Amino acid sequence: MLSGRIAGFLTGTSGRELLLHAIEPGQSCVQSTLSLMGGADYCGEAVAREPGEIVLVPRNIFLRLMDLSDNFRCFVFASFAQRMQSMMHLLDPVAFQRIETRLAQCLLERAEDNMLHVPQAEIAVMIGSAHEVVSRRLDALARRGIVTLERGVVRIRDAATRAELAQDEA
Repeated sequence: MLSGRIAGFLTGTSGRELLLHAIEPGQSCVQSTLSLMGGADYCGEAVAREPGEIVLVPRNIFLRLMDLSDNFRCFVFASFAQRMQSMMHLLDPVAFQRIETRLAQCLLERAEDNMLHVPQAEIAVMIGSAHEVVSRRLDALARRGIVTLERGVVRIRDAATRAELAQDEA
């Protein structure tokens, strides 16, 4: 990736999406690399988050570079190592944290001026859950007076409710 930003998703058979990673300038797409190395089709979905430029390397050139260039091979394997580490960080909360905890963390970490300007479906992707589940949990927080919901916006009511969200996180 030369410029821009691409988000990589995995879509399950249920249609639920999980955000796997973002590809930034100077990085490569590990799923594409796996496809090139193994000769298999790409199994995820990539969405441009902002305009950008990418370099596409044909499979025969990629394999030749893997054979001939120590620098290229090191770049590819360093990218794999970094992506595996980020996947471990992604899987830990999805596998071991309750949905309420993941939602509270998302709201606390991403809100600016006590507001998160993101559609509920996108929040679901961020935390590895279904849109319907996130919608129900946010409605429950709204009934408790912790948040107010507007189209595409979750507003954390005040500092005291931020503390209550943090309690939900524990």
